[in-house]
Amino acid sequence: MNEEPLESWAQRRAADQARKLGRLRARTLAPGPERAFHVNPTAERVIEQWDGYQWVPVTVAVDLAAAKALLFVPEPLDERPTEWDRPAMGEGSGRHRKPAPAERQDE
Repeated sequence: MNEEPLESWAQRRAADQARKLGRLRARTLAPGPERAFHVNPTAERVIEQWDGYQWVPVTVAVDLAAAKALLFVPEPLDERPTEWDRPAMGEGSGRHRKPAPAERQDE
């Protein structure tokens, strides 16, 4: 059997735990069993954050839309200049270009 050395396992585990630190999740505050995220969209939700050992309550969202706004923050878009660098379309001899009328007669 090929076993992984303990040192490499510990490094991989520490990196995985560091990656999960600060992760957010939403749980429904409606009565009854925990259901899918989209079920009961008008129910309040508690937003919890992983601190490395347990889920800690952070805030309460009014409904599903507010919870999604807290969990899935959009990344800022890179602003493009009005005219971006692209090659100028000049005279070409590519196969996609039609030959000039004088060239057609030679063929």
